[in-house]
Amino acid sequence: MAEITQFAPAIAFLPFVSFLVALLFGEYLPKKGAIVGTLATATSLLLSAVMLVTVATGHSHHETLYTWVGSEGVPFELTFGVLLDPLSTLMLVIVSTIALLVHVFSMGYMNDEGETGLPRYYAELGLFTASMLAFVFSDNLLMAFMFFELVGLCSYLLIGFWFREAGPPSAAKKAFLVTRFGDYFFLVGVVAVFATFGTAMFGGPGVEESFPGIAAAALAGNASVTTFFGLGEQAWFTVIGLLVLGGVMGKSAQFPFHTWLPDAMEGPTPVSALIHAATMVAAGVYLVARMYGFYALSPTALAVIAFVGGFTALFAATMGVVKREIKQVLAYSTISQYGYIMLALGGGGYVAAVFHLTTHAVFKALLFLGAGSVIIAMHHNEDMWDMGGLKDEMPVTYYAFLSGSLALAGIVPFSGFWSKDEVLFETLVHGLGESPLLLAAYAMGLLAVFFTGFYTIRMVLLTFHGEPRTDTAADPHGVRWNVKAPLAILGVLAATIGVINLVPVHQLVPAVPEFLHDWLYHGPEGLNGDYYGTLLHDVAGYTAAYPLGETATMLASAAVSLGVALAGSGLAYVLYRGPDPDAHTDKLGSVKTLLFNNYYQDEYQVWLAEGLTLPVANAANRFDGTIIDGAVDMVSRVSLLSGDRLRRVQTGVVSNYAALLTLGLVLLLVGFGVMQGWFA
Repeated sequence: MAEITQFAPAIAFLPFVSFLVALLFGEYLPKKGAIVGTLATATSLLLSAVMLVTVATGHSHHETLYTWVGSEGVPFELTFGVLLDPLSTLMLVIVSTIALLVHVFSMGYMNDEGETGLPRYYAELGLFTASMLAFVFSDNLLMAFMFFELVGLCSYLLIGFWFREAGPPSAAKKAFLVTRFGDYFFLVGVVAVFATFGTAMFGGPGVEESFPGIAAAALAGNASVTTFFGLGEQAWFTVIGLLVLGGVMGKSAQFPFHTWLPDAMEGPTPVSALIHAATMVAAGVYLVARMYGFYALSPTALAVIAFVGGFTALFAATMGVVKREIKQVLAYSTISQYGYIMLALGGGGYVAAVFHLTTHAVFKALLFLGAGSVIIAMHHNEDMWDMGGLKDEMPVTYYAFLSGSLALAGIVPFSGFWSKDEVLFETLVHGLGESPLLLAAYAMGLLAVFFTGFYTIRMVLLTFHGEPRTDTAADPHGVRWNVKAPLAILGVLAATIGVINLVPVHQLVPAVPEFLHDWLYHGPEGLNGDYYGTLLHDVAGYTAAYPLGETATMLASAAVSLGVALAGSGLAYVLYRGPDPDAHTDKLGSVKTLLFNNYYQDEYQVWLAEGLTLPVANAANRFDGTIIDGAVDMVSRVSLLSGDRLRRVQTGVVSNYAALLTLGLVLLLVGFGVMQGWFA
């Protein structure tokens, strides 16, 4: 069965073929290329599922596909390769599943409106999917960086799809520039990794030369490690980790690089679902998970990741409570939820982070596609205050959306409860193990649960409950099966997918297997034992403390987080359950103004660019023009002036040359005579 892994490259290659077909021939194909993209993505999903089963039966796969740089006499080697292990195969299934459902949904959302440019849309969707899938199975950092950047390019193209309007091109440029700023740090980190480890993280035939094995090699002293600037080994690892983290924070919209994501709602809603659930934003946190063995070498880097994640989770959640547009609420929810994943990664909850990444992909794709269904019904009006009463008119959308909302709010037994609770539990017990910074991050994450419950239930009530507040809401546009089918599938998954990691149930009923927990915590084939657990506890120094005993502490943590979620949800229900709810957030006064304007982060960044960066750049330009270029120009002017004067000697008159030769001879004789007198 392991031989099937040889077809792994086709997982990304098939969507790439659909990109070419839609781009070149889409105008002549049924549905403008949508069917080709759907079939290609469906085949990728099938292959991904086969790879998942293959790896689950103990057949990890690592293969070098192409040697880009490397020959006799060249001291290093750069390659492209495929790494199939528990983490990558799980992510392949997630990405291909969401991409397939987005393709199907797009046929109802985009084609139904008589949209122009559809071949370009489906071509870009195929390239986006191919880029993310190739990024996921990349076996080395350089290959991952290249597809990481291609994912960013695709997001730019799709966010700005409606380029004839004013908003989308501006949002696309903002997304591209903000994420590129973070990627500058990532690029420097790639160079630093290459200088530190040689080719170890840039490809090779063995697992010890791929992402997971680099940490094991460094720990065992098998890697040729070079440090710089007089830093010790661990300090230098921290520097590298934080540099790569810059790219992660940009892609995953973590503070302060989060400002591009709300503006990205200018793109088509199916694109928003793909970006938020399985591609662009997921790429950042997946990279940290992929490099987790390396990050475990630096407790400082892990602490920074946890604190940034906890702060971002709370920071973004507070802004979600005042937004009027349904997609804006979901955008800030995405920022907040990826903050939880970062919190788990930094807090020693590697499995909890991957678990929440999985559940979030399902319920956030569901919520965005559900919002898309509502937007179709409302004739592309996104303001929740113009909605209301849609529950009876759109039952499939409502119940699917409700399933995703309860998962997002963290209400038991929906999937978000299990993953969010494990994130908080892992951070809490490692924080109690003498890490005050983790406890502070945990407190921010716990407080964010309240705001998450509030804005989620507020969104459901304003959109679907009460009386219709406009004529459009009273008589909404109908949606077709290709809109309803993805919602129904994701609605069921949002309610049930939490069973893949029933850690709390396992602790109470040992007969229940810890499938995801056991599977992910062990390293890939070739790295035996409790790989990530050993790194976290023996290297990063994370120790877990259970004041009430392990089971009682777990139950207490779950009870507290569930209680906070119910409190936020209950407050929203009390305030917004009426037939014509008031805008209670208006009563917040200046606080609402601050939140509605996103803490003036956009204005601050503009001031930073215009008030600080631009003057510094102008000063540097003047210094370069007057001092650096001035010195060079002065040398050239002296040379030109000297040449001009010497050129005048070349008169072409023989008598002048004879006179000059005679004068030169006389001067030499006089000179020698004087010197002879000095030395006599």
